[in-house]
Amino acid sequence: MTPPPDRPHVLVLRALGLGDLLAGVPALRGIRRAFPAHRIVLALPPALTDAALATGTIDAVLPAEAPGRAVPVLTSWPGPPPDLAIDLHGNGPESRDALAALHPRRLLAHAHRGPGSRPPPVWRADEHERARWCRFLAAYGIPADPADLRLPPAGPSPAPGAVVVHPGADAVARRWPAERFGAVARRLRDLGHRVVVTGGPGEDRLVQDVADSGGVPAEDLLTGGLPFRALSALVAHAALVVSGDTGIAHLATAHGTPSVTLFGPVPPALWGPPALPRHRALWRPGPPGDPHGTVTDPGLLRIGAEEAVRAALALLPPTWPIGSPRGDGVDAGALHL
Repeated sequence: MTPPPDRPHVLVLRALGLGDLLAGVPALRGIRRAFPAHRIVLALPPALTDAALATGTIDAVLPAEAPGRAVPVLTSWPGPPPDLAIDLHGNGPESRDALAALHPRRLLAHAHRGPGSRPPPVWRADEHERARWCRFLAAYGIPADPADLRLPPAGPSPAPGAVVVHPGADAVARRWPAERFGAVARRLRDLGHRVVVTGGPGEDRLVQDVADSGGVPAEDLLTGGLPFRALSALVAHAALVVSGDTGIAHLATAHGTPSVTLFGPVPPALWGPPALPRHRALWRPGPPGDPHGTVTDPGLLRIGAEEAVRAALALLPPTWPIGSPRGDGVDAGALHL
């Protein structure tokens, strides 16, 4: 007996980082709903496979990565051309052409394909990333809701109820100084909150620097870059996440976990959390900067540790300073900073 033909394929390109993947979840959910009978494949770096599958929006991953944020080649695509290819990577011809090289039956991209083709949606530089891709899909008759971004918890947390301090980021431009993260960690610990410090691969020295300045014990350091399921569980069951504008901030948004995110050089209007009381985005307006630069953004440096502590305490339940007997009338949230 001849086996039935395989399902038609949708190939989506978004070969970027964890934060980019999570910001694209509303668009991916729209694609999933629009093509329930298709096999949806997402092209992205293989290190993000577990995170991509955890979104529940795709069937498989096509490993694809390039240095920096460059467009990868997609020649490892197996089998016949995809029925539909969707460029969620960017607005340039490079990502469009990488998909076009696979000869899909239909291609959706921001970059114009030339005379005779339908004009693509206009790219708006001042648009939030989640809204951008939902509007892009809507122009092609695929509805998607920018607020549809929540993810379920991945399992038990290694530190339930802790404050998670994450000092790292892919680029130096978005890294707040380690000593300021340490000052936040120390103040919150002094007020009775458990603080754990996390870092990505290659950030162990940074994690240790924060721990040294913040008095965080070795058992509360999570080094080496947690696997996605462990990181997701940690964030989902945390009391608060304090970080720069990086992947873990988007994970806090996805799990509905309270967060304090330090922004610079990119404003929260473009990459920040929803405007909900449980999220605080700290930002100092200034000239546009390079989010992938090698020097810490000057606007980010204008955010002080005390401001971050105040934002954190506004989101945390009152507790008791370490060494202070419970019931002594001390309100941690009212202590002088």
